[in-house]
Amino acid sequence: MRFEHSQRLRTGQHMRMVPRLIQSMEVLQMPVAELQERLAQELERNVALETAEPGLELESTRIEHERPIAEPDASAEGFERLREFERSYGDMLDGEAPRARRTDGERDGKMDAMANTPSRGENLAERLLHDWRLADVAQELREPGTAMIESLDADGLLDVSFDALRTAYGNAAWNDELLNRALRAVQSALEPPGIAARDVRESLMLQMDAALAERDGAVLSAEDRTAFEDARVIVGAHWIDFLENRLPRVEQRAQMSLARIHAARDVLRKLRLSPGRDVTDTDARPVQPDVVIEYDADRDRYVAALADGNLPVLRVSPVYELMAKDSAVEAETREFVGTNVKAAEWLIEALHHRSSTLLRVVEEVIARQRPWFDEGPEALRRLEMSEVASIIGLSTGTVSRAVSGKWMQTPRGMVELRKFFTGGVETADGEGASWEAVRQMVRDTVDAEDRTHPLSDEAIAKRLEERGVTIARRTVVKYREQLGIPSARHRKSHGA
Repeated sequence: MRFEHSQRLRTGQHMRMVPRLIQSMEVLQMPVAELQERLAQELERNVALETAEPGLELESTRIEHERPIAEPDASAEGFERLREFERSYGDMLDGEAPRARRTDGERDGKMDAMANTPSRGENLAERLLHDWRLADVAQELREPGTAMIESLDADGLLDVSFDALRTAYGNAAWNDELLNRALRAVQSALEPPGIAARDVRESLMLQMDAALAERDGAVLSAEDRTAFEDARVIVGAHWIDFLENRLPRVEQRAQMSLARIHAARDVLRKLRLSPGRDVTDTDARPVQPDVVIEYDADRDRYVAALADGNLPVLRVSPVYELMAKDSAVEAETREFVGTNVKAAEWLIEALHHRSSTLLRVVEEVIARQRPWFDEGPEALRRLEMSEVASIIGLSTGTVSRAVSGKWMQTPRGMVELRKFFTGGVETADGEGASWEAVRQMVRDTVDAEDRTHPLSDEAIAKRLEERGVTIARRTVVKYREQLGIPSARHRKSHGA
């Protein structure tokens, strides 16, 4: 057995995502709120990065904020640098960035950010179990009651059988009588009413029982009490006919006038179909616009401005910049400072790249989607990211990252930037309508119909064809269901 050592030269091509490129891609993709947190972390971590005092002529992250649409950019040098960046790394931008690992023993900023993220809110079971532990119930009901609470779905309903409950918790001693008592205890002890019902129908019955018993302290008027009692009769004995909007049959079988049926339906509309949703925290974060669009009436054009007023103006510290070049400073210290100076320069460059790219994309969107800004959702046109990327000279991946998670404050309200990129259908005028515009046409057509004679899906398709949009009936059905619009039979109004 013999071991040999040899050296050979081989040529090959390997794609590597340099740290500078990875950082630029990450910053480009960040919405303004996330970017604000990232900059705060960088200011704490990087000794060479600092905020610039207002009024000083310093290199900063800000670019010209407000520029009229379709006018040439005054910062030719900045765009030339951006084009060079695209030419060098455009292909890489279309791929996913690998996760960077720290091998120098320093703390990972991403891990620190995750550690500092606020904890999630309590889920439904955790919230209800707190109240269940304090409830005044028999001891033998506590364990099966806990099992039921832990088995609730996100709507607060118990969508499991007693047999499945016994099997899941391995307790064959829980007979049906015990589980029924535990279920009634859970339903009566926990708020809001309707929790732990086995289906929507039972949940509505529990909520009406609570209202009639005036459990919440509210005193019902005679009219409301009658409406609740009628609603309870309808849900209890005529549920299917009511769901199918067969109100004349309910009127005949329940010996109840249409006026009373409509009053009962109004009461039912105030009840919760998903009582569990009212208990859990939504953890919804407020939306912050990345771009503000305003209409300039004098020039009849829309003006785009970055909504980065809360972002700090950054610069490289002059002190540390000089220290990195001072040969009198110890080599180890100079290397440390130099690394931080370079990282600060890269971050500032990435912020410039983000601002320039975002504005260029927004300007092209406004130019292509001007009818939406003038006329509304029905005028939204087809627009592909590849089209915008081709026009402004960037890669499709860069455009995708630029619009990811970004919102625009427009004269028509807060709108997600990605909404403007959509497919669509050909129209009679040849411009093409987006799928969102077609959905809006379906909604408007239904809103304008005579509810005593609602339009069928075929009739809706014909109405759209009259407006220059040709789609199949099954497409109308799909969009109607996406919009939560019931069928013609369920939309029919029977009068009072």
